[in-house]
Amino acid sequence: MFMSKIVMKFGGTSVSTTEKIASVAKRIRKEKEKGHDIVVVVSAMGKTTDDLVSLAKEITENPTKREMDMLLSTGEQVTMSLLAIQLNDLGLEAVSLTGWQAGLVTNEVHRNARVETLDGTKINDLLYENKVVIVAGFQGVSRNEEITTLGRGGSDTTAVAIAVTIGAEVCDIYTDVEGVFTSDPRFVPNARKLEQLEYDEMLELANLGAGVLHPRAVEFAKNYKIPLRVRSSYEENEGTILKEEVDMENNLVVRGVAFESDIVRLTIEYDVPFNGSLSSIFTTLANNHINVDIIVQSIVDGVRPAVSFSIKKESLAEAITVLETNKEVLGFTFADFEVGLAKVSIVGSGMVSNPGVAAQMFDRLRKENIPVKMVSTSEIKVSVVVPQNDMIQAANALHDEFDLAIKQ
Repeated sequence: MFMSKIVMKFGGTSVSTTEKIASVAKRIRKEKEKGHDIVVVVSAMGKTTDDLVSLAKEITENPTKREMDMLLSTGEQVTMSLLAIQLNDLGLEAVSLTGWQAGLVTNEVHRNARVETLDGTKINDLLYENKVVIVAGFQGVSRNEEITTLGRGGSDTTAVAIAVTIGAEVCDIYTDVEGVFTSDPRFVPNARKLEQLEYDEMLELANLGAGVLHPRAVEFAKNYKIPLRVRSSYEENEGTILKEEVDMENNLVVRGVAFESDIVRLTIEYDVPFNGSLSSIFTTLANNHINVDIIVQSIVDGVRPAVSFSIKKESLAEAITVLETNKEVLGFTFADFEVGLAKVSIVGSGMVSNPGVAAQMFDRLRKENIPVKMVSTSEIKVSVVVPQNDMIQAANALHDEFDLAIKQ
């Protein structure tokens, strides 16, 4: 008899206590009783990852990335073992696997590795034996047999990668919210749940600070057309479904407002520009795994040429070190930075065919007396860098401006 395969991923808040693990186990049993083959992916319990980072920082402010991966990977292993124990106690046969046991191979980048391959043989063999398979999210192994982690939210990516590999019918991401909202309801009180969202819209929202899903997980789902649902761990509802195109009845021009704090604007000035300078800068930063977002170049007669770009605050020290180390090769005069900034973005596939959305955004921010420091646009999003103290006001104003609280 054919049994459909389902991947269920549970985040840290959903498994933060043994009581919640027991509740998750009952939910898994319900799905199993419907006749599904089940693979479960789990995150570390509650604030375990933060606690482990704090322990390392008690020893040194700069622990090596390799040893941090060794340390942080233990968090998910605790959860997977406890959940397997709980499921077995409920009468279900369950087996827990680390990332490397599950066959997840990554590149060599510690703390922010990318999935390269996943051999689903062991998982499928265990499913064939009618076992519930529990996999530690967020972790894998490099080809040199080094333990790696996938970065914050990486368990989502683990779940989708497994769903792709085993041919799952759906991948359900269980979290402490009911689904994907028009903005973060903790800071935008009028935010409402979206019934459906396009992959591209979710990818932009995830990249722009919406913490519901890891961007790489959305990339996987989009590339392989895996149905992805964001659902509540505590309530029985359908959540938000991600798919290629949403129904026309949900035709909002802007469908979400995302925001992200702790943004830094880094500016590099030259005495004289030279060919290849931009390429050299951003190639050097990329080779050191420093992600750059908004880029603005300024070349005006009589003014020293400059280029500004935004990065996350956590990358500032490393970026400065890389630039200073390569200063002579890169040919710039000096580098300066501005902290205390945030990024606020509007996202919606309807923006492609509706000119004037950016102008409307800028006008509302002007009325709110919020200065715009940098701007970036694409077909389906507009991002602005603003003072961090204005971030929440800007998000609420834009949510109101584009009528996102009103169900269409």
